[in-house]
Amino acid sequence: MYLTREQEALLAGEGGEALRLAMEILVALGEVYGAERLIPIESAHISGTSYTSCGDAGIDLLSRLASQGARLKVPSTLNPVAIPLNNWRKLGFPEQLASKQLAILDLYAELGAAGAVTCRPYLAGNLPAFGSHVAWAESSAVVYANSLLGARTNMEGGVAALASAMLGLTPLYGLHLAENRVPTELVKVDVELSSDLDFSLLGYFVGEALGGGIPFIQGLPSWAGVEELKSMGASMATSGSMAMFHAPPHTPEAQAYSVEALASTSVGRAELSRVLERLSCSGGLKVDCVALGCPHLSLEELRRVASLLEGFKVAEGVKLWLFTSEAVACLARQAGYLRVVEAAGGEVLVGGCVVHAPLKELGVEVLVTNSAKAAHYCASIHGVEVCLAPLHECLRAAEVGRWPP
Repeated sequence: MYLTREQEALLAGEGGEALRLAMEILVALGEVYGAERLIPIESAHISGTSYTSCGDAGIDLLSRLASQGARLKVPSTLNPVAIPLNNWRKLGFPEQLASKQLAILDLYAELGAAGAVTCRPYLAGNLPAFGSHVAWAESSAVVYANSLLGARTNMEGGVAALASAMLGLTPLYGLHLAENRVPTELVKVDVELSSDLDFSLLGYFVGEALGGGIPFIQGLPSWAGVEELKSMGASMATSGSMAMFHAPPHTPEAQAYSVEALASTSVGRAELSRVLERLSCSGGLKVDCVALGCPHLSLEELRRVASLLEGFKVAEGVKLWLFTSEAVACLARQAGYLRVVEAAGGEVLVGGCVVHAPLKELGVEVLVTNSAKAAHYCASIHGVEVCLAPLHECLRAAEVGRWPP
């Protein structure tokens, strides 16, 4: 891989040990994938920020980098963490977990991270322009950036994204190249999608059925907005190795391609129902927690929730958790949405993630959500029973305290 003189000097250690290590990581990654050179990036988004992901080894790495004077060169946001940053103590999150998690965030602040602490950095100031190169980790954000924004990023690992943030560079391969953004298979949607859950199930089916590549999705309703497409993309990246999709007229690059010669896959109501049956639990269960915001809720989604919670009370013993970023929560509070949520007995959790939360320690055995991604990971990681439902049914379950509501 070609390196400039400056880059060779950094690799040789002339810029210090921290930058030498970052260069070593990017050069190794570039050589594995056959990159010709390194290119500048506009921003980074770093995953592996939860203590439940990186553990003490992550703290040690960040401490070493900070002690060596490392600083992040480009605006860099962070993925959600294991505790809600606003009310973890009130909700009973373990003190030891919180102490470790806050130490990680302090170290990132010392490195110069912008924070944000969200899986939707594009709602918190990290919004790349069409055609711009970035280095993002977090699968749902990567799919959104490539597909809906037309930015260019590979599905980075947390350490690679951190190295890119330190150098302002990333290897030129994969989805940074126009020839690798071409659709590989046609998906025909032969079902009327009518709810938020339908889009989440569709994405999960596509990811599982295709496994990888870049699907070209035909038949999405014209009314589908960024929230529905965000949910679809997040699920797609959960069940398959997917970092991008095309869906006319919703995605900016779709019109550039002809798809007549592509192999095709059709999806109807039967396929979505089978996904739901596999991911969702049976009935007759007492609900412990209703969790929304995987990926994090937007201002529009919080508006929708608030509109459904007017005159509503969460059942005794049930947790209603709404996960979002500090930036969105601030706007939602000004708009009055948080007042409605809190009056109903719900909690808005800033910077946290239901997948990384210690659910069993918090007394959660049965979880209700509208996210196929959350259902997939909460069942496999925490062993809880998960019930999947559209937004309005999730809130109804919180009100009556049982499943089905």
